[in-house]
Amino acid sequence: MKPVRRCSRPACVKGAVATLTYVYAESTAVVGPLATYSEPHSYDLCEDHASRLTVPIGWEVLRSEGDFVDSGPSSDDLLALADAVREAARPQPMLPDTSPRQRTIPTSKGRRGHLRVVPPTS
Repeated sequence: MKPVRRCSRPACVKGAVATLTYVYAESTAVVGPLATYSEPHSYDLCEDHASRLTVPIGWEVLRSEGDFVDSGPSSDDLLALADAVREAARPQPMLPDTSPRQRTIPTSKGRRGHLRVVPPTS
C-alpha cells in the first residue's frame, strides 16, 4: 500500500512519517508524529528529513521521543472506515416533502387536491 502523504521536501518521494511545525514567537521547530491531516502551516517529513532537520542559530528543535515509523492504517482505522461505509449504504427513511408546491389544500367537497374557486365573503 502506498503512503497517502509524501515528504514535503522537494524531490523527495518517500512517505511522510513526521510533521514539522514552526513556533516563530518562541524560535522553535517542533517535529512530532505525523498529524492526522495535512495543515497549511506545517510540513510532512520522511524519516530521513525528520531526523536530520537543522534550524538557524538561536532556534531550538523539539522532537518527540521514539522513532518515526510509518505504521500505516491500524485495524481500528479500518474498522471505523468499514462502519462508516455500512452507515452510508444503509437506506434512509423517506421523509414527507413539505415544500409549498407539494401541499394539498383540504377541501370539504369534491376530490382531494382538486382546485376550486371559493366565493369571496362580504
